Amino acid sequence: MATDELDCALDLMRRMPPSSIEDNLAGLIDLVPDLTEQLLSMVDQPLKVARDPTAKRDYLLCDYNRDGDSYRSPWTNRYDPPLSDGATPSKKLRDIEVQANDIFDIYRDLYFEGGVSSVYCWDLDGGFAAVILIKKTQDQSKQGQPMKGTWDSIHVVEVQDKGRNGHYKLTSTVMLFIETETKETGRVTLAGSLTRQEERTQPVDKVNPHVANVGRMVEDMELKLRTTLQTIYFGKTKDIVNELRQTVAISSLSMRNALAAEIGRAIGGRN
Repeated sequence: MATDELDCALDLMRRMPPSSIEDNLAGLIDLVPDLTEQLLSMVDQPLKVARDPTAKRDYLLCDYNRDGDSYRSPWTNRYDPPLSDGATPSKKLRDIEVQANDIFDIYRDLYFEGGVSSVYCWDLDGGFAAVILIKKTQDQSKQGQPMKGTWDSIHVVEVQDKGRNGHYKLTSTVMLFIETETKETGRVTLAGSLTRQEERTQPVDKVNPHVANVGRMVEDMELKLRTTLQTIYFGKTKDIVNELRQTVAISSLSMRNALAAEIGRAIGGRN
């Protein structure tokens, strides 16, 4: 019964507007409080930003760095509010986590020119897992910015050590929200999310450590997701607008379609 309720709840969340995911999730948890932990861990939400007072750097909050009501900072490995027995990665994995945070901080700056990134790792039998988080917000109130919006990307990767090779299973989710408002168009809002998976087996050595292999996978996946979002959301929106309002007169469009049909019949007759 609980499984059926969870499946129905997840199916309902997939059908709700992505721009209101937090309110929808809160309302759903009020209806089925017994599924709170499962819903919070399985439903991706827009990332929130916190400030590490010791490192004086921002970091992102998610279910993967949460323990109770506290969140672990990737910069100091400490929980806020303080937690004496909070889960932390092993010494070897913590070194990988520190290196990954430095590398993806550079990646974020090069590709997004701003925003916040965080990487969190945890130990698994035969390997480890990591989540790479990136958030970029554009504020419409800034001079010269025509729109406001948010990009949230969540990349969860499982790494299994297999001798000299590593097997990587990547699950990536991107949440996009854009809003613009002008006198000519009024308020226009575009929101959506996309999830994709990929698996690779790659050699692991000094030239290609785990961080480098994961970094290449995340980079390739984000490029694919950006292209898909542009095709699905922007391309489809443009098609709908063009269907609603033609840029040419109906008479001219009818003549054009008639000519195309006539050419098609002529070519078909030759064959």
